[in-house]
Amino acid sequence: MSITVLAPGWQTSVQDGGRRGLAALGVGASGAMDDVSRRLANILVGNMDNAAVLEITLRGPRLRFDADCVVAMTGAALDGLPMWRPVAVRAGTEIAFGTMQRGAYAYLAVAGGIGSETVLGSRSTDIVAGFNAALVAGDVLPIMESSHIQHRDLWRRFHARTATGNFENPNVVATLWSLNPRSWFDLDPHNPIGVIEGAHFAQLSDDAQRALFDSTFRVGGDSSRMGLRLHNAHLGLRELLELVSAGVVPGTVQLPPSGDPIVLMAESPTCGGYPRIGHVIGVDLPRLAQRRPGDSVRFVRAALDEAQTRYLEREHALAALARTIKDRLQ
Repeated sequence: MSITVLAPGWQTSVQDGGRRGLAALGVGASGAMDDVSRRLANILVGNMDNAAVLEITLRGPRLRFDADCVVAMTGAALDGLPMWRPVAVRAGTEIAFGTMQRGAYAYLAVAGGIGSETVLGSRSTDIVAGFNAALVAGDVLPIMESSHIQHRDLWRRFHARTATGNFENPNVVATLWSLNPRSWFDLDPHNPIGVIEGAHFAQLSDDAQRALFDSTFRVGGDSSRMGLRLHNAHLGLRELLELVSAGVVPGTVQLPPSGDPIVLMAESPTCGGYPRIGHVIGVDLPRLAQRRPGDSVRFVRAALDEAQTRYLEREHALAALARTIKDRLQ
C-alpha cells in the first residue's frame, strides 16, 4: 500500500507528534505546526494518536492513491476531498489539492498511518535539522496496514453508491457525518493569542510592555516552521542585555536586536540567546500556526494556571471525542 507524489505542492511533509525528550542533545521536537488538526485527522480514520500524516502548506500536492484506503483531511480548507470526515478512496485515484484561501496548514491522515523512515524515534520532517525532507515528485509513501472492518459502513456506502451509479466521483465517497471545525479550528484574527510573561519581560521598556499586548502585529513573509517573525510594533529594551544562550521551546517569544518579535514554532532550536519576553500558551499555539504571511496577530496576557486549565480541558475534550468516533467507526 502506498501513495505516490505526482506534484509536491508548495511544501508538503510527513509529520507525527515529534521527537520528544531529546532537547538535552540539541535535537528539537519538530512535528506538526497545528498538532490538534493532525490529531483530529488521525482520530477520524481510527489511527493511534501519534501516527504520521501529511502536512500540507498553503498549496496542496497532487497525489495518486495506489491502494484502496480511508483518509481524512482537517485544518485549513482546500479543494480535493471532503474535509473533517472519513473518506474512502479507490486504488488508482489521482487527486489534485487546491490552494488555501485562509489558514496555512492542512493535514491528510490515512488509516494505518504513513510508514516513512523513522529518525530518532519519529517520522517527522525537520527541514532545518535535515531529518527527512519535504516531498518531491516521484516520492512513494508506504501506508501501514489497516483493517477495512473498522470502516465497514463507509465501504458499504461506497459499494452501494457505485452499484446505483449515484455519484459525482466514482472513486471517492465520504461519511454523511463530520466534525464541526469551529469547535477546534479558529482563524479569526480578532481572537487574541494568550501569552505568559517571559523571563525578560521586565527588561522591556514601559512602552514596549504595553505594545506587546496592545499592538496588532503582522506575520512577516520571512516566517517559517522555525518561527513567525512579527512586524508593525518595534519593541525596545530598557538597556542592552548580554545573555548566555538558554533553553527555548515552541511558543517562546524572543526579541532580536531588530525589535521585531519572533515566536518559535515546531522547528524551534533547543536554545537561544535573544531575550525571552513571553511564551505563547500551548492551547493557542495551533491557532497561531495557522496565521499566514500578512495575517494579523494580537496578544493577550495569560496566567500560568489559566494556561494549564485550558490545556487540560482541551485534552479531556479530545479524549472524549476520540472515544465517540471510535464507537461510530466500529
